[in-house]
Amino acid sequence: MISHSHIALLASYNEWMNKKLFEAASKLSAQELVQDRKAFFGSILGTLNHLNVADTIWLKRFATHPTAFAALDPVRALPIMSSLDAKPFEDLTAWFGHRQMLDNLIKRWAAELSETDLNHVLQYANTKGVAFARRVGDLLLHFFNHQTHHRGQVTTLLSQAGVDVGVTDLLMLIPDESTA
Repeated sequence: MISHSHIALLASYNEWMNKKLFEAASKLSAQELVQDRKAFFGSILGTLNHLNVADTIWLKRFATHPTAFAALDPVRALPIMSSLDAKPFEDLTAWFGHRQMLDNLIKRWAAELSETDLNHVLQYANTKGVAFARRVGDLLLHFFNHQTHHRGQVTTLLSQAGVDVGVTDLLMLIPDESTA
């Protein structure tokens, strides 16, 4: 079972990796960022946009949790994203500004979550209107795994473009517990 501390670690990892992606992607021109690289979301910026769109969709779903988390208040006002391949951010700077807002919100929300919150069964519908009822903790595993999956795609696209993102392992954020 996922715990509050796992969520906090994954929220920190999410923020750390998104900063690394921004720094690496900033080495490319605007044209290189939107170049069709035959990835699922086309370009580097297309894939980064997908991360923001999908995270916004999920955060809006999580905002319906009966705890009514204060950290999720800003996401409630965001427009509903109906397409997973939407490109609301036309350049890297706009993408990163929204990304930083989402990452800060995710970290604050992670600090608010309790074990009871993680066990709550959330009812939601996907973008096609199909209804589901799943535990919040399990949905958060998907949420963070989805981010990692697509950031992996972006790191590959950046590598193919000649940009090294550097170390991307979660292990870098796990505290060393040795006493020596």
